[in-house]
Amino acid sequence: MTDSLDSARLIDRVAALVEAAKKAGADAADAVAVRGRSSGVSVRLGKVENAESSESDDVSLRVFVGKRVASVSATAASDAGALAERAVAMARVAPEDPFQGLADPSLLVKSPKNLDLFDATTVSADRLREDALAAEEAALAVPGVTNSSGSSASAGLGGLVLATSHGFLGQYVASRFSRSVSVIAGEGTGMERDYDFSSRQHFADLDSPDTIGRKAGERAVKRLNPRKAATGPVTVIFDPRVARGIAGHLAGAINGAAVARKTSFLRDMMGKKVAADAITVTDEPLRVRGQASRPFDGEGVEGRKLEMVTNGVLNHWFLSTSAARELGLETNGRGVRAASSVTPSSTNLAIEPGSTSPEDMIRTLRSGFYVTEVFGQGVNMVTGEYSRGASGFWIEDGELAYPVSEVTIASNLKDMFLNLVPADDLDRNFGTAAPTLLVEGMTLAGR
Repeated sequence: MTDSLDSARLIDRVAALVEAAKKAGADAADAVAVRGRSSGVSVRLGKVENAESSESDDVSLRVFVGKRVASVSATAASDAGALAERAVAMARVAPEDPFQGLADPSLLVKSPKNLDLFDATTVSADRLREDALAAEEAALAVPGVTNSSGSSASAGLGGLVLATSHGFLGQYVASRFSRSVSVIAGEGTGMERDYDFSSRQHFADLDSPDTIGRKAGERAVKRLNPRKAATGPVTVIFDPRVARGIAGHLAGAINGAAVARKTSFLRDMMGKKVAADAITVTDEPLRVRGQASRPFDGEGVEGRKLEMVTNGVLNHWFLSTSAARELGLETNGRGVRAASSVTPSSTNLAIEPGSTSPEDMIRTLRSGFYVTEVFGQGVNMVTGEYSRGASGFWIEDGELAYPVSEVTIASNLKDMFLNLVPADDLDRNFGTAAPTLLVEGMTLAGR
């Protein structure tokens, strides 16, 4: 991937947009240029089903007229003057918002760090096809696998240039490579599906196609001949694939925008106990080669590593400038450009590991439910109510005894967080990461 950001041209574009906004009458403005490049190949049963490549260069301009704000988005080739005049005209008729504005100049990063986010490796379409075919072949070679849902490989990059009217100018680019495969085991109504994937910022860090395929096939075969567990109280162990979703729910609940809107069930819990003593949650935007790392946020602020939760006690919200002002606080560099606006979000979030292995965690249970997949939209972030369809394996006498499907698990996230026990198998190669998690006191609805 020799084409990274073409930074000089995009810097000129955002600088021109900011200058045009000031000439059009804006009191302040910022502009971003976002570049995307991607190519991918998908195959099924040994044949290429799709090969695609995409390129995009987009800009957005945000202008402030007093306490009024408006944004416009367009392609990078659009006329800067026309965009600025339209944005300023929109701002003049927008309602006042006392919390809007650029980040405090004293918080802007002076020298953005190099986080090693870009790998210039060029991956040809032939190589992408070969990798996708190899992953599928490895999966189909697993005894019991009967069909393929498809396999894919992709390579791409995303870059951002940000300029503000109070003097900030910064840029970064991150690459992304991925491989995935999904296969089916069994026949007829007894078919079961599973998958595996690998996504990294550096090509050499990807799991091999053979490893991905074998894991996908083995997972699908293990799910054959499931039963429906009995209704009642249950101790649940969440596989890391599902535990990352639990971490995501926690991140959503401590998002400053949700707190300001009063749509989070943890909105009144700052400084209080929200999780078990064993739970510490970190967020680290400056981690080298991190999946969600960035040298500065969508407003030019460098975010430092934070312990969002320490031994169960909530320490911070995720904050952008506007969310922070609404809460009477200061941004902590978690602002993300979302279309033309800026909203707070996590970066490299992790529920830190405990001291028990997943195997020992399972071994301690006479009965329980090891969950490998959840589905459905049964999570209410206002109340914390949690109810999801689930599948996985029943635990009997400390061992995974048989596969389970067509059941529902339910609780409240407030109670789940207070009963979390983390295992020691944290994999930080995800933007939202979590180890295996045990939760006592959930309810299972089955037969």
